[in-house]
Amino acid sequence: MTDEYHRVRELLRRRADIPVTDPRNDRLRDEAIEACLPLAGHIAQRYRERGESMDDLIQVARLGLVHAVDRFDPSMGTDFLSFAVPTITGEVRRHFRDRSASIRIPRSAGELRSRIREAEESFAQAHGRMPGVAEIAEALDEPESAVRRAQAASAAQSTVSLDGSTSGTDDARSLLETVGSDEPGYEQVERSLTLRPALRRLPERNRRIVGMRFFERRSQSDIARRMGISQMHVSRLLASSLGQLRTQIA
Repeated sequence: MTDEYHRVRELLRRRADIPVTDPRNDRLRDEAIEACLPLAGHIAQRYRERGESMDDLIQVARLGLVHAVDRFDPSMGTDFLSFAVPTITGEVRRHFRDRSASIRIPRSAGELRSRIREAEESFAQAHGRMPGVAEIAEALDEPESAVRRAQAASAAQSTVSLDGSTSGTDDARSLLETVGSDEPGYEQVERSLTLRPALRRLPERNRRIVGMRFFERRSQSDIARRMGISQMHVSRLLASSLGQLRTQIA
């Protein structure tokens, strides 16, 4: 985290220690918001080719920034940036999902979606990252299947014409012109980058066994012979290693 966001966290810590009626409270709030305006602009830029004007996107992102500043709790021990990014991003995504909705979703799904939103913000505040489906379900005491359905319904709520423009400028392309084919290599690279740090955390013997099994395509009996242990022991070590990798990646 940069020095600038360390300073923002310190501003919000000082703000939390003074009464709401104190004039310094508003000054510290305004200073924190102003310091993070470039962050809101950067996040808005990510969505610039989705048919909305940049002015509108920047305003929505700044609204998310205000929410992040007002909701951030310095006593939780997380850094501000880890909380602000998902909060601002979530506000921009809701702008597309809620205000451009052309498909009505069931009321129950809409209500659960609102609870999911609150759970995500609380989790991000406490842990400095967005939660997975299982963590949301546990926080809300709801089945994972219900959470997935609510998220899927929310994602499918809006429709965009392929003939629509990518932006409000005269030289903008239609969305159809931007549609390309899937490149499987990108997904493979992403998986490798995600898996690599998790593999490094495994004990050396476990890492060698995982490498021989899944990268060299060796059988468990061959691995057992090379490692000088029983095949059953190899099986147990593989199961333990895969469990650790799943936990770390999740």
